[in-house]
Amino acid sequence: MTDPLATSGIVVVDKPAGMTSHDVVAKLRRAFGTRKVGHAGTLDPMATGVLVAGIERGTKLLAHLVADDKLYEATIRLGASTTTDDAEGEVLTTADASGIGDEAIRANVEKLTGDIMQKPARVSAIKIDGKRAHELVREGAEVDIPARPVTIHTFDILNTRRAGTAIDLDVRVHCSSGTYIRSLARDLGAQLGVGGHLTALRRLSSGHFAIGDARTLEELQDNPALSLTMDEALTRAWPVLAVTQEEYDALAMGKWLDTRGLKGVHAAQGPDGRVVALVKEQGKRLATVFVARPSTL
Repeated sequence: MTDPLATSGIVVVDKPAGMTSHDVVAKLRRAFGTRKVGHAGTLDPMATGVLVAGIERGTKLLAHLVADDKLYEATIRLGASTTTDDAEGEVLTTADASGIGDEAIRANVEKLTGDIMQKPARVSAIKIDGKRAHELVREGAEVDIPARPVTIHTFDILNTRRAGTAIDLDVRVHCSSGTYIRSLARDLGAQLGVGGHLTALRRLSSGHFAIGDARTLEELQDNPALSLTMDEALTRAWPVLAVTQEEYDALAMGKWLDTRGLKGVHAAQGPDGRVVALVKEQGKRLATVFVARPSTL
C-alpha cells in the first residue's frame, strides 16, 4: 500500500549567510513543488547552519520541535556595542578592550552560564502588541522587551584574538530554545564595561538534528529529497512506544489508550514500523499529542 506520507518529512538545511529563514522556505517551496513548507527556529540573515524545515505534513511536526536545545559557534567582538547587538547594526559605543585580561573574560562568561534572565535583542522576532519587535524598531518606536528565563548549559571560549583595541572571542554555546546569542554578546560586553556584539554565528544543531544531516540549498535544488522521513524524524526525536495494530487504529482516530507508566512524549509505532502519533500520559489516559497518520489520510 502506498504511504500517504511518502513525500512528507523533515529537510535540514545548511542556511547560507545573507538569507532570511523565509527566503529559504521560498526556495524549498520551488524545489519541492509544494506550498506546504515551514521552518522551526528562525536564523538571522547573518547566521549560517542548521535550519530545520518541514515538508507537507512535516510542517505539522515543527511546533513540537521548537522547544529543543540548540548548539552554536559564534564570534563575539568586545570593544563596541551596536543597535542590533550584531555586526549589521550601527555602532552605538566604542571602548578600548585591550586591557581586559583572559581571567576577567572567563569570570564574566561564567556569570552568563546556567539559568539566567536574558533580555532579548530589540530587533528580535518577538511579537509586541501583534507586531514583531524588529518591525517596530524600523518604524522608530521605542522597544523594551522584558527579560525572560533561559538556560545556558555550556558557554566555552574556543579562541581569543586580540587586534588593536578590540578582542574577538570564538565561542561555543549549548543553550535552551529562546536564547539569543546576540544578547549574550551584548551582556558580556556590558559586564566588562566595553560593549560587545556578535560578528559571526553558526548553528551546529537544533534538538536532534545536526549539521551532519544538513544539505546546502544548491544540493536541495539539484536533488530535492527529504533529510528524514516522518517516521525517521519521529523515532529520532522521541522514544518509541510499540503499539498493536488495534491500538494503532485507535490512535489514528484520536482515541486514547490505557496508561502504561510512561514519562514524557513517545512516538507510537505500529507493527509495520510506521509511526501513527506522538502520545503522552494525561491523568488516567494515554492521549495523542500529534497524530502523524490520521485515519482520514
